Amino acid sequence: MALIATMAPASAAETAPDPVKLANLVRQDCGSCHGLTLKGGLGKPLTAEQLGPWDRDQLVHIILDGIPGTPMPPWRPLLSELDARWIADRLKQGNLP
Repeated sequence: MALIATMAPASAAETAPDPVKLANLVRQDCGSCHGLTLKGGLGKPLTAEQLGPWDRDQLVHIILDGIPGTPMPPWRPLLSELDARWIADRLKQGNLP
């Protein structure tokens, strides 16, 4: 119970994702490896079709923690879990603004 009480303020303090900032980050930073159109490059395509087999939690984990032994870096130092969820949802839906 004490753990829940100590976690609540941190969750409430998280800010809502900034769609403009995150869409720009995905296109520029993710696009540098996954292709500027996100259809593939050094990294795999980030299209809805390519990401179909992955669930949101798996994608959030990859975004935040990277893939050891590959060029995919961890973005946890720069993104919150809410940010990663927003990105995963938009990529899976194929509707990045």
